[in-house]
Amino acid sequence: MINWEIKEGRDFSPEMSTDSSGMILNESAVKYMGLEDPIGTIVRWGSDEYARNYKIIGVVKNLITQSPYEPVKQTLFVMSYDRMAFLNLKLNPQQSASEAIAKIERVYKSYDPQNIFEYSFADSEFAQKFGDEERFGRLTSFFTFLAILISCLGLFGLAHFVAEQRTKEIGIRKILGASVLKLWQLLSTDFLILVIISVFIASPLAYFLMTYWVQGYDYHTTISWWIFAVSSIGAISITLLTVSFQAIKAAIINPVDSLKSE
Repeated sequence: MINWEIKEGRDFSPEMSTDSSGMILNESAVKYMGLEDPIGTIVRWGSDEYARNYKIIGVVKNLITQSPYEPVKQTLFVMSYDRMAFLNLKLNPQQSASEAIAKIERVYKSYDPQNIFEYSFADSEFAQKFGDEERFGRLTSFFTFLAILISCLGLFGLAHFVAEQRTKEIGIRKILGASVLKLWQLLSTDFLILVIISVFIASPLAYFLMTYWVQGYDYHTTISWWIFAVSSIGAISITLLTVSFQAIKAAIINPVDSLKSE
């Protein structure tokens, strides 16, 4: 039901009565206890008169059951029907959650009618652990979009200004046989060079900062090169689209109008 991954030994089995004295450890517990061959080892666990001997029957890979920002703590699992504070149930995916919860509540009330039936979903509980990161991600996305929009508006205005300043030059070049493509290259090259320079400056800095940030988490991803490649292509594409409108507009204007005296 838990879908944990058995690394050594086996899982609990309801068909084996001896598993009531069996124990499963996670990797952190095995490492902490210094067990080289944990399967079959007898462990005494419990407090005072409740202490019992348990036999290790399996080792599972570490599961993040508490804080995702800290190393997985040492954990042991035993089969105990005497003291149960809560139950983990896997719902049938072929049935709606509301119907399944209603059936579970009826069964719960038949055994314990005096207490309130309370439930929560594991994915919702786990998602709450990343609430701060989700809010940070939404804010970052919003301000990133805002920064791109402001940059495009500034770039559009600058391209318009440059095109106005070079109107007569464009007219002369066009009379001398320059094509629209050549004129577009003339007006776009300067902007493109500046963007490429900024990409080479920003990419290493962003890689360093992002790597430093994710290192603060025990479980983190790696920063792949293709992220910067896609970002660079996106920045260059946005620049070309923004500048091209003004560049092509200036390139196709009648050279007679361009050379008129103000």
